[in-house]
Amino acid sequence: MKIRSHSQSHIVELDEGSKWEIFTGDLDLTLDWKPETELTVIESGGEVSSHELIGGGAKVRARAAGESWPVKQVKDALKDGRAALRLLPPRCTGSSQAG
Repeated sequence: MKIRSHSQSHIVELDEGSKWEIFTGDLDLTLDWKPETELTVIESGGEVSSHELIGGGAKVRARAAGESWPVKQVKDALKDGRAALRLLPPRCTGSSQAG
């Protein structure tokens, strides 16, 4: 899916109409997202977020826009330094493997 709108730093709307609120600790990972950035939405089952948005070299925690964040878990994640989920490693294309 591609980004339809990302006019607010913490809200992203995808081309199929869904709207997602990005976890505050992951906002910096979305700075390079462009309208052509392909995103994949997966269920995460995590303590902080219900879903993850993957694309543009990052995986960020998210909830459907309008859903409440679990306050204690968010505070704990920010306090414990678990705010940034991670940057994804570069994709292996196989072209550099010797045969």
